[in-house]
Amino acid sequence: MAQLFHPWNPGKVWLADLHIHSHYSRATSKAMHPATLTRYAKKKGLRLVGTGDFTHPAYLDELEKELEPDGSGLYVSRDDPSGPRFMLTAEVSNIFTQSGKGRRIHTVLFAPDLRSAQDISKHLSLIGNVTSDGRPIFGFSARELVKLVIDIDPRCLIMPAHIWTPWFSLFGARSGFNAVEECFEEQARHIYCLETGLSSDPDMNWRWSHLDTYTLLSNSDAHSPQKLGRECNVFSCDLSYRDIIASIKGEQCGFEGTVEFFPEEGKYHWDGHRSCGIYLSPVESKRHSGLCPVCGNPLTLGVATRIEDMSDRNIPATHDRTKPFVHIIPLDELIAEVMQVAPTSTRVRREYERLVIIAGSEFNITLWMSEQELADFLPENLLKGIRLMRKGEVQIRPGYDGVYGAIKIFSNPEKIAGNTKEKTATGLRHKGLFA
Repeated sequence: MAQLFHPWNPGKVWLADLHIHSHYSRATSKAMHPATLTRYAKKKGLRLVGTGDFTHPAYLDELEKELEPDGSGLYVSRDDPSGPRFMLTAEVSNIFTQSGKGRRIHTVLFAPDLRSAQDISKHLSLIGNVTSDGRPIFGFSARELVKLVIDIDPRCLIMPAHIWTPWFSLFGARSGFNAVEECFEEQARHIYCLETGLSSDPDMNWRWSHLDTYTLLSNSDAHSPQKLGRECNVFSCDLSYRDIIASIKGEQCGFEGTVEFFPEEGKYHWDGHRSCGIYLSPVESKRHSGLCPVCGNPLTLGVATRIEDMSDRNIPATHDRTKPFVHIIPLDELIAEVMQVAPTSTRVRREYERLVIIAGSEFNITLWMSEQELADFLPENLLKGIRLMRKGEVQIRPGYDGVYGAIKIFSNPEKIAGNTKEKTATGLRHKGLFA
């Protein structure tokens, strides 16, 4: 059999996407119900999915009706008891002032059972409005949130979400902090993991030694079923709440790495100004003093610049990563490029469904199966696309200021590496975005 793309033994690991949203969150699909999530998780090849939004009372009622405990601290659809498992999760937004600066921090909560989730929702309802949005907004600090949750149930886990996003995150350029302890103070002892977000990957995070003691998780933050698993985590422990949390905390083995976006595709990777169509590398941005070269207003500083500013070491050609990871492109995007149509087109959806039926899941195609196995049923151009993706030979126009990057496999790099208003450094991967 041909050499596999990934570093894991498929028979000993499983995939989990732990940060998603329900249909009660803003700008989310009305299809984000447990039954639909179950179907799509199976198509993707995910064994575990976060429920999202358990703080919302109506969604919590929905979870109680549609899910049942599997006896391990996880839940399963009543209509598909052998299907993917669910972990009770919710994202909370805290907007507050600390150390004389306005802060906007998003945090994901993990709960061991419905009673714990109910207690958290009830306590939060006494402080603010938990019904206006699946991701509620509160005016107290992130430190106070951690204390409240741990006091309710010490089995809960708290994860700072998409830690580098400029506007709403732990380390974001606009409202973030410069250390975990600076944000959470004495409650920092309860923080064991961090979510790196779509616009960064483990290599980028490795550049800052402050993060060495934390487990770095990657999740989709999906607002629609199709986006499930665009980033996810690889585990080898038992499929139980206790073992998963212990693995994340580093109390036992079991967390094996992550499956990642190409970070340049994330919508806050480079600095930019959306209204002017400008995106700049960290080096170019500094040449312009962080100002838009068209209108002169401040650029939205992206993840690459923020990590560059915080980093205390460079990535050697081969460094000893704590956990392995791989970059992938979602299958529907690959099919769409081969067909030269939009990923949402009917043609793409039909071909996607056909291939998933043959292979068993999307991740079997993009991640687990060898090229020799894929050659038995994939069209030649799609197989070539997957081969190039696995080699990292892709062309990317980096994302910026809320605009997703454009990733291509077959296009002429020059067509996507530049900008009509301001030439940028090349978007080709492996050309050194920090150089």
